[in-house]
Amino acid sequence: MKLIYQVDDKPKFGELVVFAIQQLLAIMAATLVVPVIVGNGMQPAAALFGAGVGTIIYVLFTKKKSPVFLGSSFAFLGSMAAAFAGAGTVAVGYLGLILGAIFAGLVYVVIALVVKFAGVDWIDKLMPTVVIGPTVAIIGLSLAGNAMGDIVTGGVKVDGAAVANPKIALLCGLVTISVTMVSSVYGKKAGKLIPFIFGILAGYAVAAVFTIVGTVTGADALKVLDVSPFQNLVADGVGVSTFFTLPTFTFVTAMGAFADGFSGSYVLTVFVAYVPVAFVVFAEHIADHKNISSIIEKDLLKDPGLHRTLLGDGVGSMVGAIFGGCPNTTYGESIGCVAITKNASVYTIIAAAVGAIIISFLAPFVAFVNSIPACVMGGVCMALYGFIAVSGLKMIQDVDLNQNKNLFVVSVILIAGIGGLTVNFGAVTITEVACALILGILTNLLLKNGSDQ
Repeated sequence: MKLIYQVDDKPKFGELVVFAIQQLLAIMAATLVVPVIVGNGMQPAAALFGAGVGTIIYVLFTKKKSPVFLGSSFAFLGSMAAAFAGAGTVAVGYLGLILGAIFAGLVYVVIALVVKFAGVDWIDKLMPTVVIGPTVAIIGLSLAGNAMGDIVTGGVKVDGAAVANPKIALLCGLVTISVTMVSSVYGKKAGKLIPFIFGILAGYAVAAVFTIVGTVTGADALKVLDVSPFQNLVADGVGVSTFFTLPTFTFVTAMGAFADGFSGSYVLTVFVAYVPVAFVVFAEHIADHKNISSIIEKDLLKDPGLHRTLLGDGVGSMVGAIFGGCPNTTYGESIGCVAITKNASVYTIIAAAVGAIIISFLAPFVAFVNSIPACVMGGVCMALYGFIAVSGLKMIQDVDLNQNKNLFVVSVILIAGIGGLTVNFGAVTITEVACALILGILTNLLLKNGSDQ
C-alpha cells in the first residue's frame, strides 16, 4: 500500500488539525459509549481524557513508530460491571475500576518482560500469517452486525427506543458512506485524506433536514437527529458550563473508597474479573499490530518490538483508567482510518490524543459528537470495519490455500468468528475473536507437520 504520509512524516499544522479531528471522529463514538453502557455516573468526557493520555503514553513507549489510537475497551465491560456489583458503594466501585485496570496492565508488563528476553520468533511460529490473517479479518467481520444495527437507527429516542423510521435512517447512513467513498476515490489530496469528515458532515446534514421537517410537521418518524445534547448545554441558562466542563475523574471519586472501606475479598474479585480478560485482549493486541504492520509495511513486533507495544498498551491503559475508569486498547477504527486515508503519520495520532484531552473540556464539541446519529456512524463504520476485514484477507493472499492444512486453519477461524463462538467462565467471556484465534492456533499446531501429498 502506497502511503501518502509515512509514519514519521509531519503534515502542516492546518492539515494536522483536520487529520486529528478525523481520527477523533472515527474513534470517539465507541470511546464515549463504554462509560455510558457501564453507567454508575461514569463520564464520557473523562473516558475521552483518559484515552488521550493513554494514547500519548503508548506513542512514547513505541518510540513514535506505531500510528494507532487507544480508546475505551469493550472487552472489559463485564469486568467493569463486576467491579461495581461487588463494591457496596460507588466510590469503592470506582476504586475497583482503577485496581482492575492496574491488574490488567500488569499482565501486559509481565508478558512484555517475557518477550523482551525470549524474543518474538515464537509468536511467528505460534501465530503465522495463515492464523493471523483470517483473525484480523474476523475483527472487522465481527463488528459488521454493529454497523448494520446502527445504520438503521436514528438518534431521537422515546422511552429508550429509537423513533426514526429505519428507512430514513438507512438513507442518512447510505449518504454518509457514499460521500465517504466518492471523496476517497475521486477527491483530490484533501478529499482522499479526510473522507470521513466529508461523509459524516453530509450524513449529519441530511439527518438535520429530516429532523427539521419532522419537527415542523409533527412526524416523529422523520426525527433522526437527537438535539438533546445541545439542549442540555443551556438547560440551566447560558453560562461557563455551556462552553467548558470539568470532567469528574475516576481517581477523585475513588478516594472516597478509603472512607467507605473495602475488603481483601473485593480486591480478589476485581483481580479475577480483569486478569483473564487481559490475556484475551493480548491476542487481539497481536492481531491489531500485525494488521497495522501490514499497512505501513514495517513489522512493529520487531521494531520497536512487541515488548514496547505491550508496555505502551498496558501502561496507557492503567493511566487512562485512573482518569476515565476505562481500560484502553488499540482501536480497529483507528487502524481502518489509517488504511483508507493512507495517512500513517504518528503526528496525526499525537494531535488526536492532544485534541481528545482538550475536547473533553469543551462541552459544545462533546455535545456535537453525542448528537451524531447512529445511522451516520453506521455508514462510516461500513468502511472502517470492512477495511479491517479486507486487510486481514490481504495477508493470506500468498498463503497456499490449495493445501488442505492451510484451508482448514482459515476455515475454522472464519466460521468460528463469523458464527460468533464465545465461551463463558463465570464473569469472564472469551470473545469470538479470541475463540477463533485459539482454535486457529490449535488447528495449525495439529496440522503444521502434515502433508497433502
